[in-house]
Amino acid sequence: MTEGSDCNLFGVGIEPSIVPSFELTDLDADHRLLELPGDSLLVFSAEGCASCRWARAQLPGMGLPVQRLCWVDAGRNGGLVERYEVFHLPALFLVRNGAFHGRLDAPLRAGPLAQALRAAARRIPEELP
Repeated sequence: MTEGSDCNLFGVGIEPSIVPSFELTDLDADHRLLELPGDSLLVFSAEGCASCRWARAQLPGMGLPVQRLCWVDAGRNGGLVERYEVFHLPALFLVRNGAFHGRLDAPLRAGPLAQALRAAARRIPEELP
């Protein structure tokens, strides 16, 4: 399949990644988030969620003002889902220099997400949940 083929009319899954992505679990999320410098977009997703699959394909190429994407499989990491109070997927949070800046409530589009990230960065940071 190529970018222009009829099999991939929407370009899903072939965008180049602008930022690195990490997979986090109940076992390593706290340690890794605390030690990572800069802004991490923490994304909770699940295999059976169509919006999550779209987010996984598109977020890496959106050019968001973050240093990395940190993915959590909500179906396999119930401890994190409970602590972050995830009720819908995908769920996005900003972690900056190991501090929690809260949930992002924005459409999955580059402009609104960038605006939500800037607003979250201005919040008073808290400890990770």
